[in-house]
Amino acid sequence: METWTVETNDGGGQLEVHTFRPADSAGASLPGSKAPAEPAGVVLVHGTLVTDALYWPFARTLSVMLERPVHSYNRRGRGHSTPQPPDYSVGTEIADLQTVMERTGSTDVVAHSYGGFVALQAARQARINKLVTYDAAVSLSGNLNSRWRPELEEAVTSGQLDHAWAHLVQGLGTAGPISYLPMGALRALSVLSARTRLGLEMRSLLPTAVTEMRAVLDADAHLHDFMQLSTPTLMLSGGWSPSYFAETGRILAGAVPAITFAVVPLQFHEGPLRPGKRLASRIARFLSGSPGSPVEDETDSAP
Repeated sequence: METWTVETNDGGGQLEVHTFRPADSAGASLPGSKAPAEPAGVVLVHGTLVTDALYWPFARTLSVMLERPVHSYNRRGRGHSTPQPPDYSVGTEIADLQTVMERTGSTDVVAHSYGGFVALQAARQARINKLVTYDAAVSLSGNLNSRWRPELEEAVTSGQLDHAWAHLVQGLGTAGPISYLPMGALRALSVLSARTRLGLEMRSLLPTAVTEMRAVLDADAHLHDFMQLSTPTLMLSGGWSPSYFAETGRILAGAVPAITFAVVPLQFHEGPLRPGKRLASRIARFLSGSPGSPVEDETDSAP
């Protein structure tokens, strides 16, 4: 893995990038100056309340399967990347994604959850060769309004982070069965998780979750907003993910010719963060095929 930085296009900021290459080409070139023989890269965009470090095993697996470099980066407010600016919006994220694609010589994008929202918005404005999203957090005709809880922002502002975490988990429903626990139990779980490195990290990222959820709702779109999308796009959802992700994917795929939707069985919302190759295999098949090649149906049984 190579760690390096990309300068943002809004005045001196930076994004921390981690590059994975297949074993036979590791070290073949330096970031930003890839050898002519190296295939075009893939950029991986992570979700909310996490850093890109949790995606490294997935990025490494995908790189080996594709025999191409995969570049994951910390979005703003994480690691050594620049903090979110006061005027943060999805436009900030789109510009950052475009910058990373240009600096890495990448043509394709794989994106998870909030990252999927960012990538779909970017594909409406700029050229992406192929795009794969997993549980993309797209607000379509207000369908995510009920997921927003004002109590979340109030709790973050007042420093009640256990309360904020509980509202986030219940509102989004992305933590599997845990999401359905009562608030008191969720607050207790938050206290316990704060004793771990990952739990502390998630608590520190709660303010970014507030701004990112607001960005999703502010960019609420309608079907006609996606009709001109020309990027071949595969929208995936986990078989055990909250149903609203699949509902949005099916609606968009039913109306937009460039979009295909499929369910990956036996996968939770955090599929890219879990061990196993099923999800990476599905993504690699799509990215490796021709733009018009069919996608396997929902009964896919890849290991």
